[in-house]
Amino acid sequence: MPTTQDLANAIRALSMDAVQKANSGHPGAPLGMADIAEVLWRRVLRHNPSNPSWWNRDRFVLSNGHASMLLYSVLHLSGYPLSIDDIKNFRQLGSHTAGHPERDLHLGIETTTGPLGQGIANAVGMALAEKLLAAQYNRPGFDVVDHRTWVFLGDGCLMEGISHEACSLAGTLKLGKLVAFFDDNGITIDGDVKGWCADDTPGRFEAYGWNVIRHVDGHDAEAIAAAIAQATAQSERPTLVCCRTVIGKGSPNKEGSAKTHGEPLGAAEIEATRKHIGWPYAPFEIPADIRAAWDLRATGEAAQAEWDALFGRYAAAHAELAAEFSRRMRGELPANWATVREAALREGAAVQGGQATRQSSQVALNAIGPQLAELVGGSADLSGSNNTFRKDSKAVTATDAAGNYVNYGVREFGMTAIMNGMALHGGFRPYAGTFLVFSDYARNAVRLAALMKQGIGLVYTHDSIGLGEDGPTHQPVEHTASLRLMPNVDVWRPCDAAETAAAWISTVERADGPSALVLTRQALPQQPRSADQQAAMARGGYTLLDSAGTPEALLIATGSEVALAVEVAHALTAQGRRIRVVSMPCVEAFDRQPAAYRDAVLPPAVTRRVAIEAGSTGLWWRHVGLNGRVLGIDQFGASGKAADLFKHFGLTAEKLQQSVVELLHS
Repeated sequence: MPTTQDLANAIRALSMDAVQKANSGHPGAPLGMADIAEVLWRRVLRHNPSNPSWWNRDRFVLSNGHASMLLYSVLHLSGYPLSIDDIKNFRQLGSHTAGHPERDLHLGIETTTGPLGQGIANAVGMALAEKLLAAQYNRPGFDVVDHRTWVFLGDGCLMEGISHEACSLAGTLKLGKLVAFFDDNGITIDGDVKGWCADDTPGRFEAYGWNVIRHVDGHDAEAIAAAIAQATAQSERPTLVCCRTVIGKGSPNKEGSAKTHGEPLGAAEIEATRKHIGWPYAPFEIPADIRAAWDLRATGEAAQAEWDALFGRYAAAHAELAAEFSRRMRGELPANWATVREAALREGAAVQGGQATRQSSQVALNAIGPQLAELVGGSADLSGSNNTFRKDSKAVTATDAAGNYVNYGVREFGMTAIMNGMALHGGFRPYAGTFLVFSDYARNAVRLAALMKQGIGLVYTHDSIGLGEDGPTHQPVEHTASLRLMPNVDVWRPCDAAETAAAWISTVERADGPSALVLTRQALPQQPRSADQQAAMARGGYTLLDSAGTPEALLIATGSEVALAVEVAHALTAQGRRIRVVSMPCVEAFDRQPAAYRDAVLPPAVTRRVAIEAGSTGLWWRHVGLNGRVLGIDQFGASGKAADLFKHFGLTAEKLQQSVVELLHS
């Protein structure tokens, strides 16, 4: 009968062998946290290796994602579809076992973040998702949403500022089913952490309102089990279990040293470690009795079967709730979505007169939100400015989780990573807002949303120098272009209410990546469109105003500059010139269109092209060509009234017309 030490040593052996074979990786944390992992996964965690996507499973997040071999070892041992050959191919091109895996639910990986700190923030989002779903769907006698979120994290995660943003909010909202294990080994890459981080970590988390369990021996299975029992005995506060561990535990000559963090132990040290921990087996060999003790498929299937029976009774008693819950967890839009979609587009097209697109966004949200329970909103302390609070919004509080709106406070980075966690959990399509210039604070979480293909909505208002007197610190210049540079992000900069509604429809329908809505503070006019043009908005770029006959020049514009392009086109048409205006609210969506469509909108033979956008010019050259021109802003803004600023920076109808005329005569 294997001991708990034998079972933990299986993790250590697989981890050090895989890192050694790859000649790359991080053995220190897997060796140091193996005992905690053994207790959590074998005794406590409710999951089903035979069905990694079971809805009511516990969620596990490895926030210190460099320790990925710890998770791969546990998944392989407990029966997930991760073979020993996968373990042997650690960090190789095309392997299932990447260096920082991020997300692969088929293999049981909820999320395992590379950038430190984001994992704990994702876990806060998961715990929040569980609390909201439970409030919405549980009924007396039917706790169909009832699971916990568990996190492993280290010193690096806690030094990153995002940990403060997310953990502070978790304490405020009393996410009592969130439990984090702090791998307190006192070592980071540069050595002993005391030289650069002398924080009172337990005191910090107590100040957040967390339940803190101090001084747990991270290598004593029974002490770990007792701490877990203490954590789960209450549900009013998230818990931080402070586990004192030794990095590289079991390596007789290197344990406790930063040398075990990010490099293989070496063949000689691995041999010495095998002897030291009593593991007399060949590399990648797991004895049958240890493998059998680790196999958790039967217990997982039994746990899910018990829940399936409960859900069956729930469905019989609450058919409509069960159907809606199931739809949301499958990630499907409601059956009446086509009707909701058309209503939102009509609402946008019906707006008259000048309206800021941030206000147009709220019009669209008011049309969509009440029909879409999974659309949970929020803002980083800018609800009134971002217009993200819709008519059916209700704030989530510590004592009332039945709401659908999260006041994130001034926490842009944490907000975005928490939304990622909610999306990863399932059952939600989260969105939240801040000023576009502050997207920089959130950038790495936006990048992970794109990398992990999570459908979140990023509402970025005050999109240009048009915000006026707040000045260059608040006036985004490079931000829209910067977001467009990021793979798998759709960036929408609509010119009026109709395009804003189309942007929201695309955001809701897109499940494989984030969408950013870049919206104005200042009012914009509404543009007339035919039915065909209304339909073409979804394609990201379309002919808004055409010429009689083949155009002599193309004007390409987005957002607030579309109205300038239309004005200039009308003026030049009156002079007998043939000018086409192309509105391109989403370059990414346009670039995905078939070549025939793109060429129909931007005929290759028409080389006289001018693009205009109140931001960086660099990316527009591929659409205007070397013979074209781009009007934009490649310097920081200034404080002043919006109209004065547009004139100062040359973003006027007069300047645009001058550029077109010069091209026509070239």
